[in-house]
Amino acid sequence: MNFNISLKNVLGIGALITASFLTTSCEDFLDRPTEDNYNTENFYGSDKACIAGVNYLYNSPWYDFQRGFIKVGEVFSGNMYWGNSPYLNFSVNGTDQDLVNMSYSLWAEIGHCSTVYESLKGASASQEVKNQCMGECLTWKAMAYFYLVRTFGDVPIIHDNSAMLASGKYNELSKVEKADVYEYIILTLEKAMELLPKSSDPGRIDYYCAEGLLSKVYLTKAGVSGSLNNEDLQKAADYAKDVIDNSGRKLMDNYEDIFRGSNNTCPESLIAWRWTVGAHWTSQNTLQSDLAIEGMCEVGSVWGGWGGPSTDLMEAFGVIKIDGTGKDSRLVEWQSPASRADIDTRRKATMMIAGDKYAYFWRDKGGFDYLKFIYDKSYNASATDQLEGPCGSNNVKHLYGDAADHQAEMGIADGRMASALATHLLRLSDVYLIHAEAMTLLGRGSEQSALDAFNAVHQRAIPTAVAVTSLNFDMIWKERRLEFAGEGDRWYDYVRRAYYDVNSCIAELKAQHRNRLWNCDPLYKAYYKSGTWNLTTTDGQVEYDYDTEVPNVTANSFTLPFPSEDVALNPNLATGSPSVHVDIRATYSY
Repeated sequence: MNFNISLKNVLGIGALITASFLTTSCEDFLDRPTEDNYNTENFYGSDKACIAGVNYLYNSPWYDFQRGFIKVGEVFSGNMYWGNSPYLNFSVNGTDQDLVNMSYSLWAEIGHCSTVYESLKGASASQEVKNQCMGECLTWKAMAYFYLVRTFGDVPIIHDNSAMLASGKYNELSKVEKADVYEYIILTLEKAMELLPKSSDPGRIDYYCAEGLLSKVYLTKAGVSGSLNNEDLQKAADYAKDVIDNSGRKLMDNYEDIFRGSNNTCPESLIAWRWTVGAHWTSQNTLQSDLAIEGMCEVGSVWGGWGGPSTDLMEAFGVIKIDGTGKDSRLVEWQSPASRADIDTRRKATMMIAGDKYAYFWRDKGGFDYLKFIYDKSYNASATDQLEGPCGSNNVKHLYGDAADHQAEMGIADGRMASALATHLLRLSDVYLIHAEAMTLLGRGSEQSALDAFNAVHQRAIPTAVAVTSLNFDMIWKERRLEFAGEGDRWYDYVRRAYYDVNSCIAELKAQHRNRLWNCDPLYKAYYKSGTWNLTTTDGQVEYDYDTEVPNVTANSFTLPFPSEDVALNPNLATGSPSVHVDIRATYSY
């Protein structure tokens, strides 16, 4: 669905919810009602109906945001290569369709959340269920605002979309200062936590899910003034610690298991999009189509092989080594699959490279062999005999495999550009690292709780790793990159850091090896056919593309422009237009 409409129309979306768009099952988010004559006045007449009204917030309004957040989160940050994407070279403007759709998707989610929340207040249902559902609404609303403020900077606050529409002043809205927007998000999450139960059905948002998000909001807000606020850092550390100690949740034993469909609702997943495969187009996960190699599944529409994990990310995982920056960059080391150490289990769960095999993909064919998939037509009828990965790697996260894999993992058939694989937005490991980072920034990186949090994540990924006895920011910064690579979050780490240390962010982004590797295909083909691994191939030397210029990153790069269509309707949203201060606690309440 393309929300190619004005902000006025987006605000109105929430007021138009009918049961024909709602998910009914509280267990699996899959079933849909057959009735089509409900409206917001008569729908919320039971506990089941209230849950149905909230289920929708877990998928469809996020659809267009889903299609773009990888480009912002991963291409912008240097984790992923995506051809001539404006996110690769920092040339994004207000007409970029991904950015437009992402913005409208977020406003649509906010509109839906507000409408469902208000409708639930008068619902004929148990107070327990009403409270739970209203808490879920507010958590999703907070999440949408969290993405908005980190993407666009100062943004309008729309507390009640129906009231705003009634006022007719939607084209007069002013941007609100970032610090105030963060305070509004905090207010919203505090109310959500008042309403939410301490535990709920698997996959649903509960108190600790909202609290985990609150810890991340405080960690981000801590630097918004230009210097770190210790009170905010302490709150981030405390809220994260409460989740760690009292939620009853735990990390998955094996990192790669997090991203399998059978673990859609695993205890590590705090907040996720819960996708479906059904009649409603916007309810499904389409990321395999965007990210997988051509031929991965039988339903087609897969074209993601021409992008993939970046050269810089491969270097971060220790796959390759490049010396120098800019035109002085040279590939100096790339170990063969036979000699590669691969001590970090996250590498293989994030990127496919030569020699990799996966038991959980193509299980009906005995497992997935990466090079065989590319070069052997008897194994893969769609084999192109050409490596599609421009940096010598392809994506793993967000993929389910083929039809048999989807059926085995999720118990239902896949479809054209349609998967039920959950997209994790906040994981428990994030909360662990939030605690470690907040404590470290407070100068308490040697305290046991910070060490325990970091080591839990680090040693899960590298079972042979020795527990660290002290922490510094750079250790956590790198750990976050490797832990969440490919999950759409890395750019927002940069935004958070840029609030108080923009020069370090600029320098790091300019120093990245963001361009492609040349001649990977003959290297891989020779290894597959003869077992030889020689960086000097028959087609030329395997080398880094040092001819492409370093992107022009500036302090302004960390705030993206509003869609041009919205600016045309409301000049107050234009870059450089003044923002207003709002006393959040005095102005808004739930």
